[in-house]
Amino acid sequence: MFNDTIAAISTPLAAGAVSIIRLSGDEAISIANKIFSRDLQKQTSHTIAHGFIQEDGTPIDEVLVSVFKAPKSYTCEDVVEINAHGGPFITRKILELTLKAGARLAKPGEFTQRAFLNGRIDLSQAEAVEQMVEASNTAQAKSAITQIRGSVSRILEPMIERLLNIIASIEVNIDYPEYDDVEVMTHENLLPEAKVLLNEVNQLLALSKRSQQLNQGIETVIVGKPNVGKSSLLNSLLDEEKAIVTDIPGTTRDIVEGQIQVGSVVLRLSDTAGIRESEDLVEQIGIRKSQSLLERAQLVLLVLDGSRPLEAEDRELLDATQNSNRIILVNKQDLKTEIEFDETLEYIPVSAANHDLSKLIDELERRFEIMDTPYEQSLGSERQIGLLENARNDIMRAIEAMEAEIEPDLIEIDLKEGHRHLKEILGEVHQDDLLEALFSNFCLGK
Repeated sequence: MFNDTIAAISTPLAAGAVSIIRLSGDEAISIANKIFSRDLQKQTSHTIAHGFIQEDGTPIDEVLVSVFKAPKSYTCEDVVEINAHGGPFITRKILELTLKAGARLAKPGEFTQRAFLNGRIDLSQAEAVEQMVEASNTAQAKSAITQIRGSVSRILEPMIERLLNIIASIEVNIDYPEYDDVEVMTHENLLPEAKVLLNEVNQLLALSKRSQQLNQGIETVIVGKPNVGKSSLLNSLLDEEKAIVTDIPGTTRDIVEGQIQVGSVVLRLSDTAGIRESEDLVEQIGIRKSQSLLERAQLVLLVLDGSRPLEAEDRELLDATQNSNRIILVNKQDLKTEIEFDETLEYIPVSAANHDLSKLIDELERRFEIMDTPYEQSLGSERQIGLLENARNDIMRAIEAMEAEIEPDLIEIDLKEGHRHLKEILGEVHQDDLLEALFSNFCLGK
């Protein structure tokens, strides 16, 4: 499919033990052979040769060269990987020699793009490669590895097959109308099948959105009146001094953010300005931001000062968050407890100043343990979820048309659109500009 050979550095360009320069294409072995001290043409596939990279016969570096012959390689082409010492200078030098010997510098993501276009992986697997490289928590890594192993195609192929069968039945009826009564075929056969398919799509959509939520992290807002210890709590959870802590109420004027991992779940924390009546214009802006964050939070950590009796501002926040997914924290347990409130309210005692948050961590682990998603049963990117939503809408329109007894050839239009959207998730239907945009986000050498 490709008539040139590409090369790029596949490891970070920084001082380290080892760096890798990768080549892929019909001439990969012969190009590497021009700068290597041994004959790679005779090298068996999936083996490593020890020798020296040379420039005009002069040794440049002692290396190990891995050879992978087509089609059993990452790209389905001949692939050579030069494992060199990890200095930036020598790594660049070896890449320069490969380019002089006839290779072309690869574009970002071009190795994975070739793997996709050569049929080794589908588009969802290609996306998962980037997700694995970018993964910053356990949830993202789990999601990526299941997709790399082909989970998305295993999920979608039965749905695509079911949808194709519905379309085929309509096609037969259009071509041979004498064999089936249109109304009977639609209501007794196609409509139930379409509703089963819609239910499967809805279930996959819900699970995939939950998976995305876990991948991106739970939006968690720390709220409370001023000077109850919100910033101390954030600093203690993050184990760093990210927020300014003083005894002066209203110190936090803007949103301070960070993230932590609890079990397999990431919490995206936001420490908000203390919510109260204020004459200070800057503080008022911070308070409005706090209220906005509170409205869309997926988890609320409501902080109360255990060393003081409940005040009107505390009660207002208790009322405002009663329908939220919240955890009530009674802070300053290192001081004398003065707070009293309804015994039916569950709360967790903490001391942010003394980093005594063990009970909070236990509750977070317990609460989100049940949210662990079976990633092999969900989609893994916003692009995939968006296309699945499009397919769901197509199928819904087709069902409405069936119930309205619209002609089968018109129903078929929506079903074919749904089929196209499902196939597009796997990249079996794609646009060249979409591929360029997707692979351009990859790093060089991948």
